[in-house]
Amino acid sequence: MAVAARALWPSGRALSWRLGGRPAPGLLAQNPAGFAGATGGPSPAASTHKRSPQLLGAAALALGGALGVYYTARWHLRAQDLRAELPATQLSLSGRLQLTLYQYKTCPFCSKVRAFLDFHALPYEVVEVNPVRRAEIKFSSYRKVPILLAQEGDSLQQLNDSSVIISALKTYLVSGHPLEDIITYYPPMKAINDQGKEVTEFCNKYWLMLDEKEAQRLYGGKEARTEEMKWRQWADDWLVHLISPNVYRTPAEALASFDYIVREGKFGAMEGAVAKYLGAAAMYLISKRLKSRHHLQDDVRKDLYEAANKWVAAVGKDRPFMGGQRPNLADLAVYGVLRVMEGLEAFDDLMRHTRIQPWYLRVEKAIAEAPQ
Repeated sequence: MAVAARALWPSGRALSWRLGGRPAPGLLAQNPAGFAGATGGPSPAASTHKRSPQLLGAAALALGGALGVYYTARWHLRAQDLRAELPATQLSLSGRLQLTLYQYKTCPFCSKVRAFLDFHALPYEVVEVNPVRRAEIKFSSYRKVPILLAQEGDSLQQLNDSSVIISALKTYLVSGHPLEDIITYYPPMKAINDQGKEVTEFCNKYWLMLDEKEAQRLYGGKEARTEEMKWRQWADDWLVHLISPNVYRTPAEALASFDYIVREGKFGAMEGAVAKYLGAAAMYLISKRLKSRHHLQDDVRKDLYEAANKWVAAVGKDRPFMGGQRPNLADLAVYGVLRVMEGLEAFDDLMRHTRIQPWYLRVEKAIAEAPQ
């Protein structure tokens, strides 16, 4: 039944993130814009016409003020244009792609991808994969989900790994470069995980492959880009590992979780019945090993609560999202991971005992209001 349990919160890799392949472009340092005021003493014309110095001073002050207002207004309007420019470009480019997402609905990595696609108004078809047979992805040598097939004109590309899918598509939306070229920046590599098994990892998967101008337009500064990458990796390397131990914490919670899996997943009648009861028992026991592997506290809820409050503290009180006025890729990743617990006891406890609910509801609303 551990095979069937892949449908919900598969265990991730305990690998450190390494940059490889072609190095990502650098960023320009953010420089604040400044405006010079108009100053000066009496002009030759003023002496000739013997104008009052007080009148000239008032005129200069008025001129300087008018120029200041003009440049401030022009800067404000330009900033609005830049903010509007990116979504308009995204809508134009999104029409060129035909996307098919192969997923388990209750998998946090798949949920991350759906959150990204929905927020960016990218239409896509969903193919729910049977977690036992996985016949739907028999075309692929890569046997995990999510898998995204992207048709761009005559070019059909297969994108693997949730973070690679998100980074490649975001790069495409911002830069407009062909997706076929973009995915070459995320080459697969073989690695050995901490259990001694060979796994496939992907280089640069938290990087967006942008030039300096594109990166400046999207992030506004190097710090914002670094912050987004840090918390995207945190969602993959830590937050996702808190899900299984919490939703399978007790026999009753494990049974409720597998009832959810069977209801939302793609199982045959017999498979569903077996998965619900034997799978729940198996994952209750496996969750204890996961708790030990990831060095969680005896009460795993405490780790979940601490992670949620750590995230809320990182977002801070002065901005609605880590991305500022709009969710960025870190916001969408954390939201996508947590969303798979909706309807379960662990999710209700999380909303009740941490400060994350206001942020969570803001992201939910932002996704719901994305243009379709």
